[in-house]
Amino acid sequence: MSKVIEVENVSKTFGKGEGLNRVLDGCSMYVEEKEFVSLMGASGSGKSTLLYLIGGLDREFEGKISLCGEDISKLGDVKLSKLRLSKIGFVFQFYNLVMNLNVEDNILLPLTVNGKKKSELKKDLDEILEITGLTEKRKAMPATLSGGQQQRVAVARAILGNPSIILADEPTGNLDSKSTAEIMELFKKLNEEKGLTILQVTHSEKCASYGTRIIRLDSGKIVESEEEI
Repeated sequence: MSKVIEVENVSKTFGKGEGLNRVLDGCSMYVEEKEFVSLMGASGSGKSTLLYLIGGLDREFEGKISLCGEDISKLGDVKLSKLRLSKIGFVFQFYNLVMNLNVEDNILLPLTVNGKKKSELKKDLDEILEITGLTEKRKAMPATLSGGQQQRVAVARAILGNPSIILADEPTGNLDSKSTAEIMELFKKLNEEKGLTILQVTHSEKCASYGTRIIRLDSGKIVESEEEI
């Protein structure tokens, strides 16, 4: 399998002088196509920072990061935006839904903003609503949904454009244990049945165990990479 994410000797600092804080220190890792990798570490270990760099949400770093064979540090803003839109789906701890739009309009929003017509997306939308268990909630407003349902909307939004990679930052951080299990089962299903590559940041061993491999980060360094059995 090909490596769809490659991180080579990446370092990241914040601040200057005496306030300098090296959050990442020479990190190297990879994720292969169709893997479900969990990036683990204590609070402040740099795992979310690394995920944001991989996703091109923060472009200030030393080293090299490649996505689907493209060195993102060499891409201009327009090309990077196109790469993100076509190849990456983001899922965050906070659902980031538009509260005055219903479920299906929230899911459609990123693609309709970029010029796609709803009619072109109907078949894919119907399929994703079914996969995420939201068909009966398609006209519901976010305020009427549970936290787990809102996060499923966010997952559906992330996968509508058929991305190659899902980047998830503590996707169950605001959920109870039941909703957490439902979201992790959904990720596992998307990985196994749709072949989506998933890289999730988590501090939970239980959530990490849903994946195929765990990468551990400590004080800005990769300290271990292990296969799940």
